[in-house]
Amino acid sequence: MAEVPVLAQDILAGIRREYPALPLVLDDSGEPMALIGIRRALEHFVENLATGLEAPHVPPQVFQEFGRGEVLHGRSLDSLQAIYRLGIRLAWRRFAEIGTQMEIPPPAMYELAESGFQYLDGLVAESVRGYAEAAARQAGERLRLQRRLLDLLLSDHPPRGGADRADLLADRAARIGWRVPQTVAVAVLVRPARSAVPPAVGDEVLLDMECEQPRMVVPEPESPGRPELLRRATAGWSGAVGPPVPLAEAAKSLRWAQSAVGLMERGLLPGGELLHCTEHTEALVLLPPEELIAGLTRRRLAPLESCGPAHSRRLAETLLAWLETRGGAPEVAGRLGVHPQTVRYRLRQIRELWGDEIDDPDSRFELELVLRTMRLRGELGPP
Repeated sequence: MAEVPVLAQDILAGIRREYPALPLVLDDSGEPMALIGIRRALEHFVENLATGLEAPHVPPQVFQEFGRGEVLHGRSLDSLQAIYRLGIRLAWRRFAEIGTQMEIPPPAMYELAESGFQYLDGLVAESVRGYAEAAARQAGERLRLQRRLLDLLLSDHPPRGGADRADLLADRAARIGWRVPQTVAVAVLVRPARSAVPPAVGDEVLLDMECEQPRMVVPEPESPGRPELLRRATAGWSGAVGPPVPLAEAAKSLRWAQSAVGLMERGLLPGGELLHCTEHTEALVLLPPEELIAGLTRRRLAPLESCGPAHSRRLAETLLAWLETRGGAPEVAGRLGVHPQTVRYRLRQIRELWGDEIDDPDSRFELELVLRTMRLRGELGPP
């Protein structure tokens, strides 16, 4: 036991030679924490040997603190475990010298070596425990700060107290190490199952899994490779990504994504994947204002009320094909897959039903709006 302080100094010196960049953290008395840890480890190990305990007891506090320190300094446990192994080798070298001097029989030395490596496992386990606890706290704190940043980003309301929004955003972003982008796109996700694994996005993407429908803020969404990375990260999830917008307008992108997810849930947009709103502009513009479109539909399609349901649908499909192509009977017939003479007959009926109104640009525009909306809802056949 008398050799422990000297051996602890020698082990620390050996570690410092092997790892010269290793920072030395001092305790309140100015003594290196590493030296305290080595000395206590040696003392406990020798005490265990003296009392004959089969499983060497490890002092938890110091070695848990070493694990926490690795988290605080942004390092993994690999270097710490390497240092532990070096320390055990240096200690064993000294124990072997003492064993030789005292003529300890080889079987006893083998047991001593086995105890030493078992003790090493205990040291590592305590450091892993401290590392895990600190990592969990750090992750929890980052999530809390990230939610505050998301709340500010996605809010339509000005910050309380008259604070400058841009300054507040920059401050909250800096707290989690998030680089403030020029543009963002906001995604709304639909959980495939309650226990689904979160999308494997990196720290540059802000992910909020606390909502019923998780949200993501994707920085610089149009940068090279970003769409493909997002597609791979969200494999197995469905949802919608809003259009790219300036950072200060993130709430607008969120609203479009929410609207798209609402249409997906009604079966009006395809599910099972992550849709981009910019690829479904027609549906997003025409389908949500149902009351307005319904009123316009009643007015513009009133002439069809005198026709039966099946014939009304055929005339509506013919009228839409004509409005979209502005071609003659052969072009419209090719689009509908019917004979040109059939189209000529239907077009004559359409002109009789609508009269001069069919030549008015505003009327034609509104007719095309309501007919395209019906097609998006599945009430008319595909183009």
